[in-house]
Amino acid sequence: MNGYPAISKNKRLRINKKKCILSVVYFSIFSIQFVFSQDIEPRRWNVFPLKTNVAGVGYAYTNGDILFDPLLKAENVTVNVNTVAANYVRSFKLFSKFARFDVLVPYTVANWQGLLSGNPTKVHRDGFADPRMRLSLNLLGAPAGTAKELYTYYATHPVNTTLGVSLAVTLPLGQYFDDKLINLGQNQFVFCPQIGLVHNWKKWSYELTGSVILFTKNPNFSNGKDKVQEPVFALQTHLIRSFKNKCWASVSLSYGLGGQSVVNRQPNRDKRSDIQSAASFGFPLSKRQGVKVVYVHSETLRDIGAKLNTVALGWSILF
Repeated sequence: MNGYPAISKNKRLRINKKKCILSVVYFSIFSIQFVFSQDIEPRRWNVFPLKTNVAGVGYAYTNGDILFDPLLKAENVTVNVNTVAANYVRSFKLFSKFARFDVLVPYTVANWQGLLSGNPTKVHRDGFADPRMRLSLNLLGAPAGTAKELYTYYATHPVNTTLGVSLAVTLPLGQYFDDKLINLGQNQFVFCPQIGLVHNWKKWSYELTGSVILFTKNPNFSNGKDKVQEPVFALQTHLIRSFKNKCWASVSLSYGLGGQSVVNRQPNRDKRSDIQSAASFGFPLSKRQGVKVVYVHSETLRDIGAKLNTVALGWSILF
């Protein structure tokens, strides 16, 4: 089955066309965009030695329920997403400050299923989702330096504070079909400026990061329609504890608000209000390799939205 387009060919179905289109719009927005646009990332502003390279690969499994306005007649909708992502990070000095550049490339296999006006429907997609690039700059905190210099700084400053800013850009290079309503790519640029504060005291760290997620227009949404999405405002916080042998654990909380979509100047009443909670644990495999395990629970605070659970495993190597 190729998804919703197959339903329109079934002459036995008598579904209001406008409601059917809105149902699929909701279906798309509350799945792929929810998974990828509002991240939750502890140790986001950590400083590491200059000219350090970090490469990694991770796997994440997400499943859960998608909730719609009852008038749209979409019921018992579930989604499961398998994502494999490769990432690369490079540290360097910019304006005498510590800076880092990172890139993330995800490959996704996703399945949706549910009832549309009482009729079972399934949608499957697999391919590359939109990649993301990000440039970060620490304005205050540990200086950009070598491993020895950083060791000296932290030894003499067991209590310290970091302030950083960044700009992430998601590129519209993921799989996208302009005749489909559900896609892995968004066919629009996404810009995400961030500001973050970290306070370290001995083996504890507290992080607070604010983000604004901005979307350009998608001019080819479902056979030439225009789709515009309002900004999403997000706030995330983390409490992190370091242990011996470079192990660490964190608990996190994130909140996002906004993001209503407008298709052909018609608001979809899909403004989001989501909260995420997470627990992470990282440990070294060797002097230059590490593993991270993450669990994230996402919950909508509205009658429509998504309730999702994600389990992720990541491996990285420093060189």
